[in-house]
Amino acid sequence: MVKALIEEYGSGLERVREAIRALSEDEMHYKPGPSKWSIHEIIVHLADAELVGVHRMKRVLAENNPMLTVYDQDAWATSLGYADQDAEHSLKLFGLIRAMMLPVLLKVEGADWQRCGIHEEAGPLTLVQLLERYVNHVSDHLEQIQRVRAAYREQTVR
Repeated sequence: MVKALIEEYGSGLERVREAIRALSEDEMHYKPGPSKWSIHEIIVHLADAELVGVHRMKRVLAENNPMLTVYDQDAWATSLGYADQDAEHSLKLFGLIRAMMLPVLLKVEGADWQRCGIHEEAGPLTLVQLLERYVNHVSDHLEQIQRVRAAYREQTVR
């Protein structure tokens, strides 16, 4: 199970790039609703979330039962101006962070996968649970990208 999770984690950048291949600027910036994110904003969010995720995983590996703080992703998107950030830089950062963390994950053995951090909202989370969350995080946003693309196509057909 862990090996498959690591492989999927390692393919994250490729999967995101494939999902946005050949999208126009209009498609990238289309927002399906006032409080919904554009694909561009999703990409920037993925880089920020990856920074948080790697920080959490490294703390769990290096410290005993560290506190894992929450963050308000919508506040980050608004306050940090996700719509105005460079999506390509965010994709590169996302890929670099994953490339940096992958060798660390590949060296984790046995009981270390059960090392815990204490998440402010979710409670105790093991390293393997954190890895699973960040693999699923990308999958969830890939589905969101498909929904935004579909909404864009529907809007342009009218």
